[in-house]
Amino acid sequence: MLTFYYAPGTCALASHLALEFAGAPYEAKRLDFKQNQQRSPEYLRVNPKGRVPALVTERGVLTETPVLLQYIAQAFPQAKLAPVNDAFLLAKGNEFNSYLCSTVHVNHAHKGRGYRWVEADDSASLEAMKKKVPQTMAESFALIEEQMLKGPWVLGESFSTSDLYLYTLTRWLEGDGVDVKRFPKVADHMRRMEALPQVQKVVALHQ
Repeated sequence: MLTFYYAPGTCALASHLALEFAGAPYEAKRLDFKQNQQRSPEYLRVNPKGRVPALVTERGVLTETPVLLQYIAQAFPQAKLAPVNDAFLLAKGNEFNSYLCSTVHVNHAHKGRGYRWVEADDSASLEAMKKKVPQTMAESFALIEEQMLKGPWVLGESFSTSDLYLYTLTRWLEGDGVDVKRFPKVADHMRRMEALPQVQKVVALHQ
């Protein structure tokens, strides 16, 4: 039995979806960031980074979304969440997931977590970072729309963990001041994802 730690409104939704689509045996444990549970001694023993997601396996703890997505896909190959037998296509999926993690997520984080980069009392810098978010998120999604989303799924005909991750970050656009309708392929992808029963089940747990 796997144990999965998550919090609403975070990128942990992608890994939670992967567990559900994989049919994995898991227990989900919700953390309340408003109560700072991610910094509790109990959770820091699980993940010293104090962030989510974290997945406890029989061999140890795994963190970071791209890692969890690949682990789940490879641990439950019958779900076909990654093209594990196609080295190039698997690399393209990891390339896409890495871009979401290293660039798109960071763009989003500048809105609410600017203190990671500047002093908390530097209000001018924090405000400048927030103002930049709609632009950087729109630029990232323009690239995804025009160059990276092959259609109908991220990798083309094959549904994969990249679709779960893209859906997770697409949900952030409205709060970041970006209209998803600017990106027809991304908007269509989002609609199709939201129609899937596994997505509806897991998203309800993240409300």
